[in-house]
Amino acid sequence: MRAAKFGAAAAERWTEDAYADPEAYLAHRADLILTLGAPLLPGDRVLDLACGDAGLAEFLLPHGIRYVGVDASEAMVAAARARLRARGEIHLGTVDSYRPPTPVAATTMFRALYYAADRAAFFRHVASYTDKKLVFDLNPRQYGVEEIRDELRLAGFDTLRTRPFFVPQTVLLPRPLLRGLVAAERFRPLARLLLRLRFTYICVASKP
Repeated sequence: MRAAKFGAAAAERWTEDAYADPEAYLAHRADLILTLGAPLLPGDRVLDLACGDAGLAEFLLPHGIRYVGVDASEAMVAAARARLRARGEIHLGTVDSYRPPTPVAATTMFRALYYAADRAAFFRHVASYTDKKLVFDLNPRQYGVEEIRDELRLAGFDTLRTRPFFVPQTVLLPRPLLRGLVAAERFRPLARLLLRLRFTYICVASKP
């Protein structure tokens, strides 16, 4: 379980250790959260499930987003609160059980879809408190996109958009090569080929 997996030492350096290029990785993720599907506007609240140390918040807050993070690990919650202090809210909770007191504009969850005990029930749960969109990542070699689409539709999300995400998590690339990979996200034939080997989709599930 995530709650037992991370101790204080790992949590304190989670962003720095988990990503070879945290700025490039998280900035690109944040840009897609903001722009794919219904755009997020200053003042919108984003609930980041399985937030870790809230490294993503650093790239959303400058856009006027109100950040709420949730994690099942007490160590991660402590690290996230130390990072953000008064700039955001951090709560202890699981992806299946946490419910914000008021609806949020968007819910995000990355590298954590497998934490949901019942994926279809999880999607319904998120739909009950999310106004605009759910944004998450998906490994197409592990999950069937059409199966996910059907589950989302039954949960109340009528539209699913997918966008390849080609910034490597554990490999530091020269900036010109990184820019080329990001550009390849929009070139479907090449994107389909790369996705057969590695990388993930960013998925945006929207309501009517």
